[in-house]
Amino acid sequence: MALTAERTPSPETGNVSIRTVLVSIVCVWSAYFLLISARGWLIGLDFEFDLVSRRVAVTVAAMGVTFILWLIIRLFDNRSSALQICGALIFALPAALLIAQSQQWLFASIQERYEAKIAQDRGISLRRDDNGNLIIEGPVPAEPKIGEPLGTATPDNNTAQVVLPDGREMDRWLQLIEMGLDRYFLLLAWAALYFALLAGARVQAAERRGERFRSAAKAAELRSLRYQVNPHFLFNTLNSLSALVMTGKEDRAEEMIQSISRFYRHSLADDSTGDVSLEDEIDLQEHYLEIEAVRFPKRLKTRVDLPDELAQLKVPGMILQPLVENSVKYGVSASNRPVTISIVAREEGGWLVLRVGDNGPGLPSGHTGGFGIGLANVRDRLEARFGREASINSGQTPDGYETELKLPMVKHG
Repeated sequence: MALTAERTPSPETGNVSIRTVLVSIVCVWSAYFLLISARGWLIGLDFEFDLVSRRVAVTVAAMGVTFILWLIIRLFDNRSSALQICGALIFALPAALLIAQSQQWLFASIQERYEAKIAQDRGISLRRDDNGNLIIEGPVPAEPKIGEPLGTATPDNNTAQVVLPDGREMDRWLQLIEMGLDRYFLLLAWAALYFALLAGARVQAAERRGERFRSAAKAAELRSLRYQVNPHFLFNTLNSLSALVMTGKEDRAEEMIQSISRFYRHSLADDSTGDVSLEDEIDLQEHYLEIEAVRFPKRLKTRVDLPDELAQLKVPGMILQPLVENSVKYGVSASNRPVTISIVAREEGGWLVLRVGDNGPGLPSGHTGGFGIGLANVRDRLEARFGREASINSGQTPDGYETELKLPMVKHG
């Protein structure tokens, strides 16, 4: 049976959202509307209300045409920059002419009224004959007589008539081309803004993808480091269990099996790469020490000091396991007297400080005191999780051996 996967839009595709596109269109044309209205107010155009209402209609129409233009040029989003620019240059031209045509149509009646008012102010009449020719009629200014100042002559009652051939069609086309070019460059400016937004969205998408890949790599690293702990622990416990069986200590072996079961049930319940509460982490180590107590019923003692206010802080899961295991190996197992393993949590200077130590014999002679497999694992996990914000220090103390972890105080993992 063939399986098909439904493709859904990804937030990391690097496309400009439709909301951002609409906002950019509204902002560009609103700015244009305000500038044109301010210019009309400054030069004192009449019919201001009619002009504004028609200007609003043209602006809304221009927004709609620009949105249609976006639907076309967005088809070039995944093409080269050269194709994007060519697409904008080509398709913006008919869009600009369409906006200019709508403006010409809406302002046609205003143009006729404006011409009539100019004629009235100048005392002339404008009319057209059957052929569409423009006829201008007005009084003939009187010629001043000799010796009279200019402008003092009395006009005659005669009128003059000027006939201009009908040039409305040509004027309409010239006006359409002029307005179209103005809107064309405005549409190109908006297209440049859109391409800039597209480039920014792609940069952000690339950053998100990079962060996602880094997070995945870090999770894989943490998972690998944590999985190094379990086989090491399992190897030691199986050896101990084998020794109990071979020496005929079946009751203690059964008790150890139950403790191992509880330990792994608790361990496997947690995310292998996530953080756990400090309370759960210490509880897990107490399960581990219960297992080891079966091996060393008289020698192994434990002390846990966890203040209530620190119990819910987050730490990497099983981060204390190698440290406790080292205390058992080098402290309890190497000693023939009771040894106390302590796990202490403190807040110091805004940092979470965890100390795992024992009062055993410490490192064996000849040991360099460097990081072993367990301590190196802890160091690598802390670096993968916190970077340089966390630190680990380990060494001899007057009473035995101690390892200190200094971590950021994380309340939400």
